[in-house]
Amino acid sequence: MIRFAHVPLPADIHLIQQEVLKLATQWKPHHNTYHYVGDWNVVSLRSPGGSAQNIIADITHVGQEYTDTPLMESCPAIHSFVASLQCSVMSVRLLNLKSGALIKPHRDHELCFESGEARLHIPVFTNDKVCFYCEQDIIPMQEGQCWYINANLTHSVENNGPSDRIHLVIDCVVNDWIKELFARAQKSEGIDNSRIENTLATIAALRTHRSAQTDALANALEAQLKSLS
Repeated sequence: MIRFAHVPLPADIHLIQQEVLKLATQWKPHHNTYHYVGDWNVVSLRSPGGSAQNIIADITHVGQEYTDTPLMESCPAIHSFVASLQCSVMSVRLLNLKSGALIKPHRDHELCFESGEARLHIPVFTNDKVCFYCEQDIIPMQEGQCWYINANLTHSVENNGPSDRIHLVIDCVVNDWIKELFARAQKSEGIDNSRIENTLATIAALRTHRSAQTDALANALEAQLKSLS
């Protein structure tokens, strides 16, 4: 399991910074107010249905498709970076965690490489007092770098600095190109304890049936767990 990774994707950060500064009047408060303290704002550049008013990353209605919002037209450097990704791109957002704000520890269920989705973070503006935690580790993100975060793990952010922290956040569908890219990335890897717990519960349930077929399935799952140790 990949916990987080520094991905080798160069971005023209100076042009992107200039574009973001021109969007000063477009920020909207993040909808999930329970998960943060202070100001956390969003600009939607690609969304389900293509509306800049839709700051939710996930499709919520049958028939919706991910489409660039009108704001993407004013961001050619960002558009060029997104177009360079050789995979299906879902949402593209700018997320601004204002000075003094924090995002509480939380998980985004199954939003991870292993489940077929990769969330990329490109710091556009940051400072050395920003702490982005993946579990207990602080990820040392710098402006212009590209990072993958396993959002299925507990993560949180604190902006203890004097300036805003703005990230370009892109949700991608994992394909062979993404897999090859991640193979070259600097990664922190580990074991997903929640998956292990779920597998152990499945094994216990299979054992209660006491049949040759369910015992064989349980044995296969136990072998998978042993291979992880």
